Amino acid sequence: MISKPSRRAREAAESLAVQALNYVAQDPLRLARFLALTGLDAGSARQVKTVLRERVAAGGTVIMTTHILEVAERMADRIGIIANGRLIAEGTLDELHRRTGKTAISLEDTFLTLVAEPNAAA
Repeated sequence: MISKPSRRAREAAESLAVQALNYVAQDPLRLARFLALTGLDAGSARQVKTVLRERVAAGGTVIMTTHILEVAERMADRIGIIANGRLIAEGTLDELHRRTGKTAISLEDTFLTLVAEPNAAA
């Protein structure tokens, strides 16, 4: 069973979107994309990811929101983790891994460890 996001989760996502758009508006080289790769065929999804990588290579910023941690792990230079409507961790994949004190783990394992911390539940 898949449940709808809570009101708090929707408000956090909307707040993040507003902050991202304000950030992008300050510099024309920045670019924000909120894309759903779900539902795209493999070729189209690859094209979207190629365009995003090209924007970054050209000096732009791409802000991508996803619940698919494997996509974030492969695509992101920096990752922010939100729990209970708060940004609880941010950094490179290696920085997040080190924060958990574990080595050679996936972003999913890191995410689950970080959101289980007592401060994340508050």
